[in-house]
Amino acid sequence: MSYLLEMQGISKDFSGIKALDNVFFNVKPAEVVSLCGENGSGKSTLMKVLTGVHPAGSYAGEITFNGKSLSAQSIKDSEAVGIAIIHQELALVKELSIMENIFLGSEIHSYGRINFNAMLQKTRELLKQVFLDVPPTTLVKHLGVGQQQLVEIAKALSKNASLLILDEPSSSLTESETKILLNIVCSLRERGVSCVYISHKLDEIMAISDRVCVIRDGLHIATKEIAELNQDRIIQMMVGREMANLFPREDHPIGDVVLEVRNCTAHDPWVQDIKRVDDVSFTVREGEILGISGLVGAGRTELMQCLFGCYPGSYDIEILLDNKPIKVRNSAEALRQRVAMVPEDRKRHGIIPGMSVAKNLSLANLLNYQQKMDCIDSSHEVADVLEYIKKLRVKTASPDLQIKSLSGGNQQKVVLAKNLLIGPKVLILDEPTRGVDVGAKYEIYKVMFELIREGISIIMVSSELPEVLGISDRVLVMHEGKLKGNFVNQDLTQEMIMESALGSCSDA
Repeated sequence: MSYLLEMQGISKDFSGIKALDNVFFNVKPAEVVSLCGENGSGKSTLMKVLTGVHPAGSYAGEITFNGKSLSAQSIKDSEAVGIAIIHQELALVKELSIMENIFLGSEIHSYGRINFNAMLQKTRELLKQVFLDVPPTTLVKHLGVGQQQLVEIAKALSKNASLLILDEPSSSLTESETKILLNIVCSLRERGVSCVYISHKLDEIMAISDRVCVIRDGLHIATKEIAELNQDRIIQMMVGREMANLFPREDHPIGDVVLEVRNCTAHDPWVQDIKRVDDVSFTVREGEILGISGLVGAGRTELMQCLFGCYPGSYDIEILLDNKPIKVRNSAEALRQRVAMVPEDRKRHGIIPGMSVAKNLSLANLLNYQQKMDCIDSSHEVADVLEYIKKLRVKTASPDLQIKSLSGGNQQKVVLAKNLLIGPKVLILDEPTRGVDVGAKYEIYKVMFELIREGISIIMVSSELPEVLGISDRVLVMHEGKLKGNFVNQDLTQEMIMESALGSCSDA
């Protein structure tokens, strides 16, 4: 059988820890192969080996591309033979135009000068291929996240790639933007471009894949035709066990009202006349999981930022905790009142990448470790760090490892642990499982139910309707800053939530 790419017996370790162990992976011409596995399974490491981020000589095994041996020493080497990768974190210069980003470092020259006309024409052709109808001179900062993702694809195609690797390309996209992305992948396949699609969203994998390769703990588990698979079978291969119920919902008692928010109104930070949150009031009970749903831009995150004291614009809010009014003017005050928050953007607001796992985990609780002369009780700090690493099953070789070296799911667990250390009464989880694999999601859900059994109240913002329905006791639905629905989660359907999210009805 003729393959475009063959990776045979790939092994890679870091300080004696096996990241990849004799992995086999191949891609045929004009084929979409989805690469699946839990966070930390070795997917990204395998692609870094292929693209030269981990250069030849730093790993064992052989790579053949287009019938020739490949020993890439850098990304430039892999791009030169027709391999391009689009990472989850977009690598665009937002102050430059689309055209300038596409040709950055590989400008078209004529007679010693940059040929701007040729670059403009080529950019128009590339944008047409990815169905992006905007002028090539548009600054990237004026584009939405979905449009920026399309620019990244156009940039990859400008390098004449015959193999395109997409790493979690839809993690920050809306449903409509994701459909456009999947259509583009199918269009590329029809034009002879092969794709490696890395995603935790199994519905996308089932929709576009020809074959699926699963790796677990650095080992190649199986590569199968999509016709042989369903979502349950993929999950079983990924986690090594059957997961009959992705949402481990458990019966639990719900107590009296713990938190009451009254008349929250938040104005846009730059346009004061626009209300991002418009006179929203709600309550949360002890031991309750309150789901908050709504379309992108509905005001869900802004509402949580007001509650946690970190909204960047002007806002008014009245908060009662245990029937007593409290003032929350910043996140430090929120934490002192035992209101904690796991933010939506983990990498931007949840972690300090260059610091260790231990320091990130204990950061919000430093005052509790403070001794005389402003010294830190290190033994107490280390004991807590080790306890929560064990409790949340954080996969890390050492607490002293930089947190940026952990997988996304394990980083999320550290952010969650950091907030649990303060002993919160109310825990806000804004998109808690975004970019997290199904196995890690299941573990996070289990932790959530453990917390509510301890009497902690949870507010969960989620864009995934199955998650909202599978976890929540009650669901609030927002539309254009207003509260449009307040549903007890009994016989509640996705259609009912969507109708409310579109502003069609109000049960608030």
